[in-house]
Amino acid sequence: MIRRYFIAILILAAVAGALAGTKVLQIQTLIAAGKSQVTPPESVSTAVAEKQQWQVTLSAIASVTAVQGVTVTADIPGTVKVIAFESGAAVNKDDVLVRLDTSSEEAQLKAIQAQVHLAKVSLERVQNLRKQDMISQAEEDTAVATLNQSEANAAVVQATIEKKIIRAPFAGKLGIRQVNLGQYLENGKPVVSLQSLDPVYVNFSLPQQELPRIKTGMPVRVKVDSYPNVKFEGQLTAINPDLNPSTRSVGLQATFANTEQLLRPGMFARAEVLLPEEQNVVVIPLTSLLRAAYGDSVFIVEPATNGSGGLVVRQQPVRTGRARETTISVESGLKAGEKVVRAGAFKLRTGMEVQEYNDLDPEPKNASQPADS
Repeated sequence: MIRRYFIAILILAAVAGALAGTKVLQIQTLIAAGKSQVTPPESVSTAVAEKQQWQVTLSAIASVTAVQGVTVTADIPGTVKVIAFESGAAVNKDDVLVRLDTSSEEAQLKAIQAQVHLAKVSLERVQNLRKQDMISQAEEDTAVATLNQSEANAAVVQATIEKKIIRAPFAGKLGIRQVNLGQYLENGKPVVSLQSLDPVYVNFSLPQQELPRIKTGMPVRVKVDSYPNVKFEGQLTAINPDLNPSTRSVGLQATFANTEQLLRPGMFARAEVLLPEEQNVVVIPLTSLLRAAYGDSVFIVEPATNGSGGLVVRQQPVRTGRARETTISVESGLKAGEKVVRAGAFKLRTGMEVQEYNDLDPEPKNASQPADS
């Protein structure tokens, strides 16, 4: 019986050893295959750093303001009787917006006009009597003063009635009305916003160091987030004579035609003053740039040094300047003519082999004018 157990154990040990040897052989084969396997080069699209001439600009954050803008208010208190406008409507100068209740003033005016009529008749009689030397000059002067006072009282009431007719002070576009029929308006209560939208102003500031380079009449370009593909062209029309004592910057104002009313007061904008000189810059696609907390960089494509005839990449720190649509200028770290990775850089590291594949990658387009990103 013991012999049988011993033989069984030997058989099991032989089977286990055979299985272990087979598994070890398989693992050794896989390791050898892994060592002999060569990682294929990564496919990337490339672009050549080009030298271009860009117009020099001075960039700033700006804000759009109306040439004329006001919140229309009530000059004197009263009850709203007529609302003669719709929210968002365009109006001309002196168009009636709101009529307040003037029934009391109109009644007063009629009474005073009757007094004026009576004073005129009395003055005519007094003047006739004075011509006949039947009354004194003092009585005639009293009659004249009475007429003048009555006419002045009538003018006061008439002015009150006119003030209760709220009109547009200038042509423009109305906002959302803030009053309702029957509402009692206090003195100074807002009625509606009125903005003149053509033309508009764009206000911004530049450091005091740039003051010698700017003058009125220079072209100014503006972009707003609401219309990212539209560039608004205007002209520098005003330069503040004094500087901001906190920032040591000079305030500037440009005027823009706004016939389509795309620019609205209060809009955030990016402004550029176009200077007459140009500068030579090295330009690469924006997609080539890798941004990080420690700085910007690109991957330069260059021939491999191992004699394989392939291409490898090298990460290069760069200092960038202005952007122009899909391209950006490089101020240092890159030379014109060097080839950089345009797409696929996120999967690369220095020394990695790559192969160019530019067939399906569109060429970057340069805008006709630069615009800071």
